[in-house]
Amino acid sequence: MTTIGFIRHGSTHWNKEGRAQGSSDIPLDEDGLAEAEKLAERIGSEKWDSIYSSHLLRAKQTADRIGGRAGIPVWSDERIREAGGGEIEGTTERERIAKWGAGWRELDLGIEKPESVIARGRSFLDEVLSRHQGKRILIVSHGSFIRTMLNHLLPGSEYDGHLTNTSVTILVLDDRNWTCGLYNCTKHLE
Repeated sequence: MTTIGFIRHGSTHWNKEGRAQGSSDIPLDEDGLAEAEKLAERIGSEKWDSIYSSHLLRAKQTADRIGGRAGIPVWSDERIREAGGGEIEGTTERERIAKWGAGWRELDLGIEKPESVIARGRSFLDEVLSRHQGKRILIVSHGSFIRTMLNHLLPGSEYDGHLTNTSVTILVLDDRNWTCGLYNCTKHLE
């Protein structure tokens, strides 16, 4: 059995403003740094073998706190970055409606397609699974990336809800079947 722990990065000021972050490189805010510390304390008491992080600063800052507490090096990989937001990056829903109208989601605004996210996510996962078979691996990434991969790995399971900052979602691969053992858990923030 191989266990994958997907972690969404801590909060940023763009999260609080409701701005689409996409592949923009936004740092954690003060709350995000505190959330990452609480998560690091939780993860430090668990047994994990490796940590991989998106190269984007908000994920890297979260992963570095976990790795520092757990004594595990953090490996960065661009394939687990957030889905590119195209022209909507940096905008709020209100700004998108003002600029493109209520049907903005139907327009081609350069937003990365789920197929592209899955292709790079699958490439990354296949490599990690072959390298760390039977191990416990943390992947610190982003909400849209994680949701897209969950729906790909667990077809028919509707994992479309909002993932909370620093939430932990655990998948287990037994032979060729994935199961979700924990979803969107933030017990470290309570």
